Amino acid sequence: MTVRSLHLPVAAQPSVDSLVDLARLGESHGYDFAWLPETWGRDAVTVLTDIARETDEIGVGPSIVNVYSRSPALLGQTATTLQEVADGRLRMAIAPSGPAVVEGWHGTEFDRPLRRTREYLEIMRAVMSGETVNYDGEIFSLAGFRLRCDPPAEPVPIDAAGMGPKSVELAGRFADGWHAVVFTPDGLEDRLEDLRRGMELGDRDPDDVRVTLSLTACALEDGERARELARQHFAFYVGAMGTYYRESLSRQGYEEEAHEIAAAWASGDTEEALDCISDDLLDDLGAAGTPDRAREELAKFEDIDGIDDIAIGFPRGASSDEIEATIEELAPDE
Repeated sequence: MTVRSLHLPVAAQPSVDSLVDLARLGESHGYDFAWLPETWGRDAVTVLTDIARETDEIGVGPSIVNVYSRSPALLGQTATTLQEVADGRLRMAIAPSGPAVVEGWHGTEFDRPLRRTREYLEIMRAVMSGETVNYDGEIFSLAGFRLRCDPPAEPVPIDAAGMGPKSVELAGRFADGWHAVVFTPDGLEDRLEDLRRGMELGDRDPDDVRVTLSLTACALEDGERARELARQHFAFYVGAMGTYYRESLSRQGYEEEAHEIAAAWASGDTEEALDCISDDLLDDLGAAGTPDRAREELAKFEDIDGIDDIAIGFPRGASSDEIEATIEELAPDE
């Protein structure tokens, strides 16, 4: 059975309290998790701590924290602490992010992302075991330290995000789950094959690997406004966020559109970039329109075998009222 969660807004919000309020609204409507992205705004750890303190049942976790800006041991400590604050409701999600953020914001070389992700998974688990960590990897070597506090009473699952075949295979082989973002239904089916191959290589039980899709959605009585917001959101990601989203969209059968969007954005013609996103492409990537139409588009993704959790995300330009309306219209208890 597919559950619904929240992928809290990636765009700047008025305050930490506003993010807490959205998580509490999601909890009141029966959403399973409140996932929080971390880019170049508020840090995820502080906000998640507040959300965990102000909620009772909804799961909490970052989606994602990158594997460059914090050491793997520190992320193990962080997961240990957040699990304590959240009374066992934490689920971590890590990934390389991309060169635009890692190099442009954190000033760190975007080097060996897949190997780095694997070593983070291994070291974080070793840290959270409570045993002395002795680890000799290709990137990291640690020796002689252990947690100075009790390890988590409930083990913290660690998911990995990824868009390409190898990164998704890695998630299936080594992580406790895969986080997917900006995928068409057909594109998801292809990557789920990579995930299953990874699970076979790692001799994993498929029931132990959870698949979460972050799906951009906007459900408003003004359906055209909802679709325009979603169109702006996808144009930004494909046009402005480096090559990762463009390459992923190309692999999913939209190579021409991906390059046209990127070219228009690079030339400063945002209107042309928006025009490159057809209604068919918009429906293939998200669930936007009137509440009835958004629910219809959402159902296409929920019907995909192998998806465990659809995390409802929101366009970058959506107002607080529009985000709240979408949470209420697409709630699992509706």
